[in-house]
Amino acid sequence: MPPYLSPAWVQAFNAALADLDLIDAVAAACAGSLTASKGAFSVAQVVTDAPDGAVRTVLTVDDGRITLRSDPDETLPSNVTVVLAYADALAIARGEQDPADALAAGRVRVRGELAVLVAGQSVLNAAAAALGHALTDLTDLDDTANPGR
Repeated sequence: MPPYLSPAWVQAFNAALADLDLIDAVAAACAGSLTASKGAFSVAQVVTDAPDGAVRTVLTVDDGRITLRSDPDETLPSNVTVVLAYADALAIARGEQDPADALAAGRVRVRGELAVLVAGQSVLNAAAAALGHALTDLTDLDDTANPGR
């Protein structure tokens, strides 16, 4: 299993979602955001202390599809950016930590339109529900790769 947020993990994430049509989930999730209401938006995640240094990924929702791309040069646009520590990102990815709780506790910083972040989380939740454990199973459970735990 590839380490969380590595290029191989991003590729496996995209492969798991490749055939999933989330157009209905996107429509429902985007109702609360003017930006996301068109059904296309991007959420950047900056993980500050990943094992190989800071990692930036961009999750793009467009036409009922989700795509995640690594963005080490910070060239991909996003409507909102989330900054958090690796331990929190890993716990959220595993379903062990509620993103809203991490945000309320100040463990997650957000720049941009919060409603887009909420829409992105809703679409990811719909994808996770459709795929069962396929998304959480992608995440490396080897805590030795996680300096924050």
